[in-house]
Amino acid sequence: MNRSLIRVYSCAFVALILCSCGRDNTIVVGSKNFTEQLILGEIAAQQLERKLHIQVSRKLNLGGTLLTHEAIVHGDIDVYPEYTGTAASVVLKSTPTGDPAQVYMAVKDAYLSRFALIWLPPLGFNDTFAMVVRSADARKLPQPDLSAAAVRKWRLGVGYEFLTRPDGLTKLAKAYAIRWEGTPRSMDLGLLYQALEQRKVDMAAGNSTDAQLADSKFSVLRDDKKVFPPYNACFVVRRGLIQQRPEAEWALSMLSHRISDQTMRELNRRVEQDHQPIEKVAREFLAGQP
Repeated sequence: MNRSLIRVYSCAFVALILCSCGRDNTIVVGSKNFTEQLILGEIAAQQLERKLHIQVSRKLNLGGTLLTHEAIVHGDIDVYPEYTGTAASVVLKSTPTGDPAQVYMAVKDAYLSRFALIWLPPLGFNDTFAMVVRSADARKLPQPDLSAAAVRKWRLGVGYEFLTRPDGLTKLAKAYAIRWEGTPRSMDLGLLYQALEQRKVDMAAGNSTDAQLADSKFSVLRDDKKVFPPYNACFVVRRGLIQQRPEAEWALSMLSHRISDQTMRELNRRVEQDHQPIEKVAREFLAGQP
C-alpha cells in the first residue's frame, strides 16, 4: 500500500475515533414534538449544563412516542421525558392500572430489563385526560368531581383521540352516570377551551397540564373513581450514561417532585400563549430550583 493511501486511511481512522469519543463524552437530550416535551427537554439540558458544567447537545422535537423511544434505544439520545401511561400502553402494549405507583414500577422494571433504560423518579405532575368545565359551573356542583356531575346534563366537546381511544369516552361513560345533552362535539383540541368560553359546550375533554388551565375561568372535575390511567412524567435515561456519568442521574433527580400540575400548566402557558422562548422559560424555572 502506498504512503498516500496509508495517510488517507490513517486520517479516516483518527476522525472516526475522534467522532466516537465526542459522542461518548457529550450528553444528548431529546424530546417528542409538542410544547410540554420541548420545555421538559430544555429543562433537562440546562439542568445538566448548570450542575455538571458541561455542554449538552439537544435533539428536541424528534417526533412521536415510538420515534423518540427508538432514538434512545439505539443510543442517538441519552435522556428524554416520558409518561408512565404512554410507556405502558404504547411501548409495552399493556393496560395500565389506576395506581400511579404500580404503573411507575411496572414500566421502570420492564424498561430496565428489556431496553437497558432507567426511569428516574417522577417529576411531580400527571398529564392525563382532564374533564374541564367553566369554574362557575363547577362551583354549583355538590363536589367538584365527576361523580357529582351526574346531577345535570352536559354538552360535551372532545378531540378525535378521546372519542376513539378505549381509555377515553368509552371508559368515562362506563364509570360515571353522567348525562349528555346530544352527541359529543368533536373538534380540534385547540378549539375546546374557546367552545367552553363561548358556551357552545359545557364540558371538554382536555389534558391536565393544558396551558389554558392556568386561567381561573376553567376547572378540572376530579376523576374520583380513577378511571383515567396515570401519565406521570419522568426522565428516562440510558443505563450506559448512568454507568459512565453517575452525576447525571444525581443532577436530573434533583428535579423529581419539583414540577406540579399547576407549574407545568404555567410553563406551557408562557410558551403557547405569551410566546416566550422555551430557553428563557426553562432558565427562569431552574433559577428557582436548588
